[in-house]
Amino acid sequence: MDKERLQHFKNRLLKEKREVMETIDLMKKADTINSNEEFSQELSSYDNHPSDTASELFDKERGLAFKGNEINILNKIESSLESIEKGQYGNCKNCGKRINEDRLEFIPYAENCIECQKELNSSVNFNKDKRGFHPKNRSIEEEALLSNWRRYRNNRYSFDREEAYESVSMINKRDYMQDDLLLDGDEDEEEGFVEKVEKISNEQYKNSME
Repeated sequence: MDKERLQHFKNRLLKEKREVMETIDLMKKADTINSNEEFSQELSSYDNHPSDTASELFDKERGLAFKGNEINILNKIESSLESIEKGQYGNCKNCGKRINEDRLEFIPYAENCIECQKELNSSVNFNKDKRGFHPKNRSIEEEALLSNWRRYRNNRYSFDREEAYESVSMINKRDYMQDDLLLDGDEDEEEGFVEKVEKISNEQYKNSME
């Protein structure tokens, strides 16, 4: 890439940097980020149920996501400016090939070529092994979660769902909770009454007064 094109992309990057900085400043002034109790009208949220502050929490998380996105772009811009000074601008960080200038014109801080970026962004990236297709881009927490339910060979099983239920049910001394309602055969006794005092008839009340 000649010096004229490098200067062109450098100017584009500097312009993008100014716009990102202005966006972050506007977000700070509008309390989109860096605000805590400003979202809530109460002095303390200690005694509130989490659902009572769900909207405030959502606004807070959204602001942090916006801020993180802008900072991520800013870091890429700074990295691209450094690569211009080192004479490495326009090279894919993954495969080392030249990035298409049309892509750089659209995203001057692009770090990877289109092919490598598609591979990185792919949500269905499979690695075939002896068991078939095993997804690579899965959450790391799934390794711990799935290990509790995974069955082993030779008819040997790990701690499965049935054993988990049995462990929890041991705490409950009643075999069947609904049986408590049928112990005395008076399942219909409470029908039509909210409280026990409502079951007293006028005749019973008069007899009690005699």
